[in-house]
Amino acid sequence: MKRQIWSNRLTYILTVAGATIGFGATWRFPYLVGEYGGGAYVAVFVLAMLFVGIPIILVENVIGRRAHTNCVDAFGSVPESTKPVSRFWKIFGYMGMLGAFGILAYYMVIGGWVISYIVHIVQEVLQGFGLAFGGLDVSVPLQKSQTIAFYEEHIENAPWQISLFTFVFVAINWLILRKGVIDGIERSVKYLMPLLLLCLVIMVARNLTLEGAMDGVRFYLVPNFNAISAELFLYVIGQVFFALSLGFGVMITLSSHLDKQENLIKTSLFTGVINTLIAVLAGFMIFPSLFSANLAPDSGPSLVFKVLPIAFSHMHFGNLFAIVFFVLLIIAALTTSITIYQVIISVLEEKFHLSHNAAINSTLLGVFVLGNIPCALSSSVLADVVLWGRGVFDTFDFLSGNIFFVITALGASVFVGFVLKEEAIQELSNGTNAPRWLLKGWLHYVRYGIPAIIIAIFIAGLLDLKPTKPARESSTQAYNERGAFYHQPYKIAS
Repeated sequence: MKRQIWSNRLTYILTVAGATIGFGATWRFPYLVGEYGGGAYVAVFVLAMLFVGIPIILVENVIGRRAHTNCVDAFGSVPESTKPVSRFWKIFGYMGMLGAFGILAYYMVIGGWVISYIVHIVQEVLQGFGLAFGGLDVSVPLQKSQTIAFYEEHIENAPWQISLFTFVFVAINWLILRKGVIDGIERSVKYLMPLLLLCLVIMVARNLTLEGAMDGVRFYLVPNFNAISAELFLYVIGQVFFALSLGFGVMITLSSHLDKQENLIKTSLFTGVINTLIAVLAGFMIFPSLFSANLAPDSGPSLVFKVLPIAFSHMHFGNLFAIVFFVLLIIAALTTSITIYQVIISVLEEKFHLSHNAAINSTLLGVFVLGNIPCALSSSVLADVVLWGRGVFDTFDFLSGNIFFVITALGASVFVGFVLKEEAIQELSNGTNAPRWLLKGWLHYVRYGIPAIIIAIFIAGLLDLKPTKPARESSTQAYNERGAFYHQPYKIAS
């Protein structure tokens, strides 16, 4: 069957933007900015995106479009080339596939958390009309103790309820994925991305008009150069990998549907720029509201679920803006999760020859039973299950982020730099008039510079084998760890 090709560059860029925005840009980026010096982190992040992120996007785009196949077979020989490629390299495709499974195991559960917040806030709104009872009331000022109590009751100690909300999120993904790459993923992204941007603009516009908002803007944009350190650079590079969905087959899979004459350099630049702009806009959505409500900007992973509801409760129409915010989060998560699922689905279809429906059902059901349910139960029923000093939730996070993703990214760089070599330059030159010296310079950077960066990240991950908290307490922070370079102690705003 002829491979489906993206309708045009815009739809591909929108799809990739959706794949790379997710929780990383709308949640993780703002709280890391808060913990690492505000504007200093933002400035370093922009530079890292240009000099690290975009070159690695090109690596995965070259691998994916060259072969026009799934992320496993993309590391093999292609009919157009006479160069034989050892089957050994396909190991890195399988690593990416396993990493995608590990990420989905806990990512979908966090989607369930977000849906839980939406449901409980809507319940409170309906209660005002006598149509429902109970919920989270963000229309009156909240205290930290109240948001913590809500989180413990409805997230940590409500495993079956979270499992149900996670199932709802999985079902939404299934409805999109069953229609295929073009009719499903591409068409849904055409509507979801504008809706996400609309929600983002609404939140930014509202927060910038709050009293004291400019204090938050100054913190966000004015660099504190004293905060710049080697540790900050490591965390920033980790965020770039995380934000761009690098290392677990997503970019390889999506670029495998690109036309051979598409300009990979332009699409990679657009991808990096759009991701950076969305992440920066997300900061304008967060910090003005925090400073307006006199909340600490360095509240860490708890920012979205335990701190921001307090900020919303100090706004007029707090319930409405809280709903818009959490809807934004779930849309961002959805545009990411459908593309991660597609990594596994395409391998099952093209390499193991399952039918489209069988591949989708096997993937979603397998991840739900073997990954989502254990993660949803990790802080309650499975709280005593500990691997390498970590709970179930954290274990999925650690293995996918510290092992599979790093090995895949390293393997992809070495594959392009030392195996494809001239073939990679030829693939990259299709559809572009870029000078050859630029393409050769990129190849040398991929050979030596990128592997050195990835190895540094891998070593940092190995140095973080022991969590800073007991397994029972750490599952709420696991999403953002994704390796030592993601890891931060769990802190609550005071």
